[in-house]
Amino acid sequence: MTDNDVAVLQRRLAEFAAARDWQPYHTPKNLAAALSVEAAELLEIFQWLTPEQAERVMDDPKSAHRVADEVADVLAYLLQFCGVLGVDPLAALAAKIDRNEVRFPARRRRGGAEGAEGGEEEGAGEGGEE
Repeated sequence: MTDNDVAVLQRRLAEFAAARDWQPYHTPKNLAAALSVEAAELLEIFQWLTPEQAERVMDDPKSAHRVADEVADVLAYLLQFCGVLGVDPLAALAAKIDRNEVRFPARRRRGGAEGAEGGEEEGAGEGGEE
């Protein structure tokens, strides 16, 4: 097990919260709200960038640091949320990918490139589904 193992990170986050008596505030609703806020802060970095600027955001050390910090915040709240509800995030993701592979089978496009033709593929983070 490494220091970056999901279970180790979840334990560290739980210990951090417990040491500060934050558990009463770490309800599913509060953690979901905090996760949403942090995801919005990540989006804020990209809000007014062109697609080309967004692709180069990691080239600037200051913006790269901001992106990494917001990604860490999003992941921290997601892992805490999963811990409180007993959701295994990796198993949930694997099951979601399995369902999406059935729901959105790969098709060949003209020219040999693989992917969905004219339709949207659902990503792991895409919303709007049950």
